[in-house]
Amino acid sequence: MNKIFTLIASLLVAGSTAGVAHAAPEEVNYLLPVPATSLAMAPWMLAQYKGYYAQENLKVTFVAAKGGVDVAKQIGAGNALIGGSIGDTPIILRANGVPIKAIALLGAGTLTLTAVHQDSGIQNMKGLRGKTLTVMSYADGTYYSLLGGLKKAGLTKDDLSIQAAGPAGVWQLFAAGKSQAMTGGADFINYAIDAGAKINILPPEEGFRSMAQAILASDDAIRTHPELLRKLVRATLRGMNDIMTNPKEAASAFALAVPSYTGKEASIENFFGMLQKYTYAGQSPLGRIDAKRMEEVQNLYVSEGIVARKLPLDELFTNQFVDAPAK
Repeated sequence: MNKIFTLIASLLVAGSTAGVAHAAPEEVNYLLPVPATSLAMAPWMLAQYKGYYAQENLKVTFVAAKGGVDVAKQIGAGNALIGGSIGDTPIILRANGVPIKAIALLGAGTLTLTAVHQDSGIQNMKGLRGKTLTVMSYADGTYYSLLGGLKKAGLTKDDLSIQAAGPAGVWQLFAAGKSQAMTGGADFINYAIDAGAKINILPPEEGFRSMAQAILASDDAIRTHPELLRKLVRATLRGMNDIMTNPKEAASAFALAVPSYTGKEASIENFFGMLQKYTYAGQSPLGRIDAKRMEEVQNLYVSEGIVARKLPLDELFTNQFVDAPAK
């Protein structure tokens, strides 16, 4: 009889252990400002393709929202746990009552770059006076960053012709020679290069450093799902780290993850090189948000009347998911 009880007990223990070892992955909808297959979403796609989310026992489904502001609003309303936008987003929306924070930043550099044609003779931000420059829109973070850079150079938006041309026109008009300069993300500049533009990138230190891409979560999610958020942040940053450490290999992996980019590996590698140089470099540990930087960006938004008042910095971001040791 004792042998029977022992056998039953061992079977129960084995079944329990197997259940733990093969626990179903936790399913998460991850909001992104554009389709996940967009080149700008490469860190997320690499993390998915290389199994970094799966290694955290997560099943991530990417859902495209209508831009970064929509991502933040959906998260703040409780319609999603996590999402991607830019680090500036909490500054704008938190002031309007949306309870979101940045919980990681993909790089210590800037997302916003200003490119000029090599034969334009423009060497710095001051050289933009009297020129035509394209931006995506007048309500985009890259435009606000441009305004900050112009102010730093002693210029205003009235000292040049700034044209809001949309996500395609911003680089197409520039590549066609219909503008002498463009301001946007590295992905837009890379599209212009692929279209044949010979460009120089103005020194970012002369402009205003906007924030890089950010991972956002609501106050409620930060309070109630901290370990889940930590796993999502950790996996996403591994995708970013792959781009930093081996752009060539990461470009090949991205082309495999997104077959529509097959044959464009050299272009992808060039884009990753810009990210590595201008956006990702100088951050330790990866993902960490610098309080001074956040304060500078908030000051710009207040001075330009984009938001009415400054908020305490601890309402805009937290580093608890990148500074804390992994469990």
